[in-house]
Amino acid sequence: MTDLSGRTALVTGGAQGLGEGMARALAAAGAKVAVADLQDDQGAKVAESIGGAFVHLDVTDEASWDAGVAAAVDAVGGLDVLVNNAGVEITSLITELDPADVKKMLEVNVLGTSLGLKHGLRTMRPGGAAGNGGVIINVASVAATIAFPGIAVYSATKSAVDRLTRVAAMESGQLGYGVRVNCVYPGLVPTEMGAGLANDVAQLGLFESPEAAVAGVVELTPSGRLGTVQDIADAVVFLASDQAAFVNGVGLPVDGGMGM
Repeated sequence: MTDLSGRTALVTGGAQGLGEGMARALAAAGAKVAVADLQDDQGAKVAESIGGAFVHLDVTDEASWDAGVAAAVDAVGGLDVLVNNAGVEITSLITELDPADVKKMLEVNVLGTSLGLKHGLRTMRPGGAAGNGGVIINVASVAATIAFPGIAVYSATKSAVDRLTRVAAMESGQLGYGVRVNCVYPGLVPTEMGAGLANDVAQLGLFESPEAAVAGVVELTPSGRLGTVQDIADAVVFLASDQAAFVNGVGLPVDGGMGM
């Protein structure tokens, strides 16, 4: 078991799905975790169950980041690890794109991650509210590395997360912030979002059924199965730990080989 005792962490989108799994895994490794989400009731339940704290956070809003990070630092006693996990996926053929859906994915996935990097770096760098350096882990997707039909804009936003990660790592290093910045590329996981994607691509006529969509993903995956929440959470814990002390500015595929 990787030991994160004495560390403090903030996980966005931590009320359910991958974010909840990451929050639980970080807490199990010894970290004090602040769960950040728009879902107040569910987020508070998750936080209580892991002995952490809950903060209300709209990742697309600057003022919400200001208040949320300050509340998290106060509640858990600092900030050593930030996981920018919050994200949305809206399935559509390119010919049927709705501008409102495009804007929503750009705002949550790209703007939200950008603001997370901004406030995470400001808080962790020398002179910040925490000021001891740390680790930022962004959540991209295998969609950033493959051409899967029906998720063009989502794929584009997750490719942007990859680029943001690498530039942020370089800036942090050159400016002496002491913050490592990496991202993970999760494969398809049967969370609510993953199940929704399978249903959506089937409804678009890209696959005969949701089951056929899942089978198609498994067929493209050398490991021969879907990912689990724990698979992704374990990778996040690793990147947050001293075992990854010289891992910086990279994207770690956790996709069973699907994106190779």
